Amino acid sequence: MKRREFVALLGGAAVAWPLAARAQQSGKLATIGFLGGSTALVLRGWTDAFVQRLRELGWIEGRTVAIEYRWVEGRRERAVELAAELVRLKVDVIVTQSTPAVLAAKQATPVIPIVFASAGDPVGTGVVASLARPGGNVTGLSGQAADTTAKRIELLREVVPHIRRVAVMGNSGNPFNVLEIDEVRSAAHMLGLEAITLEIRRAEDIVPAFGALGGRAEALYVGGDPLLIINWTRINTLALGARLPTISTFRDYAAAGGLMSYGPNFPELYRRAADFVDKILRGAKPADIPVEQPTKFDLVVNLITALALGLTVPPTLLGRADEVIE
Repeated sequence: MKRREFVALLGGAAVAWPLAARAQQSGKLATIGFLGGSTALVLRGWTDAFVQRLRELGWIEGRTVAIEYRWVEGRRERAVELAAELVRLKVDVIVTQSTPAVLAAKQATPVIPIVFASAGDPVGTGVVASLARPGGNVTGLSGQAADTTAKRIELLREVVPHIRRVAVMGNSGNPFNVLEIDEVRSAAHMLGLEAITLEIRRAEDIVPAFGALGGRAEALYVGGDPLLIINWTRINTLALGARLPTISTFRDYAAAGGLMSYGPNFPELYRRAADFVDKILRGAKPADIPVEQPTKFDLVVNLITALALGLTVPPTLLGRADEVIE
């Protein structure tokens, strides 16, 4: 082999050499900044799936990659502070979830790659320009929560056939929740139902919101927001006391006592987010990676809650459920 060809071969090998190996040689680990919209406890199952997939791809926490975790706890102002902190740490990529946290990260840096593991409507909220061409330094996975709103309303009507009014609880400080509330109104109108909005901004607003509802609805749609996720137990308790069947996007909500959930399989989304991170740490640009959509949606029904509410879940619905909690 000629010397020039040999040098070229070495150069190509250096480019292809995994960043993990280069990091070990240099003594500096590649660093992921994880900006979680709620709390470590709430997101444990999802982050475990993310870390496990990283391991499968050769990124072992503490050995070939470092992960700096920051938890927003459903507070928008905290998202801004923690996103800026991760930028100061000069992490190699920021992984985040929930629209407020994604927007905070995007505002904090136009340079560091950002991967959102889930965002309800990334185009509608201005996170990306389009799914096919996200542009800039942001890409990730859409939760398609707004697109499946009508399906959730239909599921509620299957279990509560006499329903005339549905309440929708959302965080008015979350741009996605604002869109989601509009989608609930539209879906309810198409089905001949009235939608009653319960807007909150703080955990302290939840109890007064139920009080203001005053029995004017026959079911409750719980929006996809970190503040609501953190307060699952409180919302479920209040809904049960008000005799309100509920539905949400998240499986864990139904597991915590809600009646039903219908939405993406979030652990799977987080596994796929690890694939995005792997590509970026190996040199890919976020702008060149299209935003992906869920491939699996789960319907979960809590029969314990149905029994407590005196409801009979149709066998046809139970037959379609991916999980029945008994």
